[in-house]
Amino acid sequence: MEIAKSSTILFRNTMRITDGHLDGFRRAIAQAVAFAQEHGPQLMVEVFIDEERMLAHSFQLYRDSDAIRAHWRLSDPYIREVMEHCTVQHFEIFGAPDHDIVAALKTPGGESFPFVVSPRLAGFNRLEAPGLG
Repeated sequence: MEIAKSSTILFRNTMRITDGHLDGFRRAIAQAVAFAQEHGPQLMVEVFIDEERMLAHSFQLYRDSDAIRAHWRLSDPYIREVMEHCTVQHFEIFGAPDHDIVAALKTPGGESFPFVVSPRLAGFNRLEAPGLG
């Protein structure tokens, strides 16, 4: 079996919503996703919420590490706004981001949070536009 190379990177962020901040979290996430949809480099963004446990799960798919850097430059104010309403419980990276991306994984206040990097083994996607790949 041939393993195809891919530069895509998937982020999965599990956030604990602060008590009393559910409405603020919803507003901040909606604004952040709307901004990313219009200006961000992500190939996909999806956010799911478990109100009973006050958890949210965000999935973001990037073409490569350069796209992650661009996202961070563009979205910092939106990320900070979201983080006023939650804490990162766990962060997972699927793929092979550049070393500076891994080193930069800290909260906006500079603290580190738990994360895991899982290198890609095999797979495919159908996200590339015809003629561009």
